Amino acid sequence: MNEHGGGGETHPLFFWGIFARIEAAMISGVTGVLLAGGKSRRMGEDKRFLSVGEGTLFDRSLAVLRSLFETVFVVIAQDSPALESDAPVLRDLIPDCGSLGGLYTGLKQAVTPYVFVVACDMPFLNPATVRYFMEAKGDHDVIMAELQNGLHPMHALYHRRCLPVMEDLMKVRDLKIQRLAAHPTLRVRLLTQADLDAIDPQGRSFYNVNTPSDLEAARLIQAKVKDGSSL
Repeated sequence: MNEHGGGGETHPLFFWGIFARIEAAMISGVTGVLLAGGKSRRMGEDKRFLSVGEGTLFDRSLAVLRSLFETVFVVIAQDSPALESDAPVLRDLIPDCGSLGGLYTGLKQAVTPYVFVVACDMPFLNPATVRYFMEAKGDHDVIMAELQNGLHPMHALYHRRCLPVMEDLMKVRDLKIQRLAAHPTLRVRLLTQADLDAIDPQGRSFYNVNTPSDLEAARLIQAKVKDGSSL
């Protein structure tokens, strides 16, 4: 059962400082999962360690999750190089299933009913946007944004009830996480740009870095943010 989000209260705070912390309680009942095991084929080098502003892509994403969630861990592919972190690092339970496999591992290993999953190549994660996803979850199985450029499954909330559907998808090698948003057995809420306008009107929370040109653009955005010329 799918429904598009609309109306409801929007948290008024809007942050671009990546290491800023919100003066609010840590989120319990949801595990923060950082997927950091991509192949970086389009980038040509390991993008986890590329810098945007004062931190690497990996460190920026992990810092936001740790500022929000009581429990956070990192998931990497079985064949990814070892990753040193003071957060627990898990390897995919099922190999060669891409981001779907990473999400599956996060959900399977978490002790909480929900996980909030992000990719490590998203330099402008907004704590207020993440909290809005928490407020929107209700009894839904999936909370995902559907913006003008499509669905964003790598900045989304998932319940353990998704696990059987994910297992079925992996069995038939259908590895598109977006399939979860349309599955008839799952209760899905799709948040629109209108839902998020007061928090993130430019949608930067969902910006990801896949190519050298994406990285250059992210660094330009960060420079403008730092000098106050862009919000």
